[in-house]
Amino acid sequence: MWQLIKEDITCIFDRDPAARNVFDVLTCYSGVHAMLFHRCNHWLWQHGVRWPARFMGNIARWLTGIEIHPGAKIGRRFFVDHGTGVVIGETAEIGDDVTLYQGVTLGGRTLNEGKRHPSLGNNVVVGAGAKILGPFLVGDNARIGSNAVVLEAVPVGATVVGVPGKIVRCSDNPNEKCLEMVRSTTTPVGPAFEAYGVSTDADDPIESAINALHKELESLRQEVADLRNSEQGSEQNRTGTED
Repeated sequence: MWQLIKEDITCIFDRDPAARNVFDVLTCYSGVHAMLFHRCNHWLWQHGVRWPARFMGNIARWLTGIEIHPGAKIGRRFFVDHGTGVVIGETAEIGDDVTLYQGVTLGGRTLNEGKRHPSLGNNVVVGAGAKILGPFLVGDNARIGSNAVVLEAVPVGATVVGVPGKIVRCSDNPNEKCLEMVRSTTTPVGPAFEAYGVSTDADDPIESAINALHKELESLRQEVADLRNSEQGSEQNRTGTED
């Protein structure tokens, strides 16, 4: 457990340039505090000490603003940046080297017992305010953009944005499913760390659709103007002929 906690602390220096030193991280990062509680609470949960684990999880939520159910399984080098409003459900599973930003929800959409919450692969980044809802897998190296609402499985290496979430990019060596879902204009990229889950050149499909509608509207306006000019010219010609 102590090795896991050590890795949770040291990984922050690779993902947050504001981190100055270990003392700074230990005293000022709510994500670290939440994980200190969760590592202990999860151990208690696994050993059948359920109520104390839930109670301490509630204390951690009061102190940090981050709610992690003690039953959630979280891998190595997990980082919650800023943290306020993050909710991780009981049956959520998180791989190694995962980063979540503030306001993220890993939630369920059913009251049935059993697996209700998502599973995140390794090296996944989930942007601020994103909601991942349901018992499906978000593949390794995936990127979930800020405020996206994801309701179905995400292929390995995909970047998802929008409401509902749509795949807009694939990583190097994308699998067949990702290629089928991504737009043909997508530019492949590697799985490098991208803050808030979106790179600078990723397009929002909603914004792209609105821009396309604007262009079509301008084209229609120009056609209407051309038709009016043509009608006015014809009218002038008829008037000249009659005179």
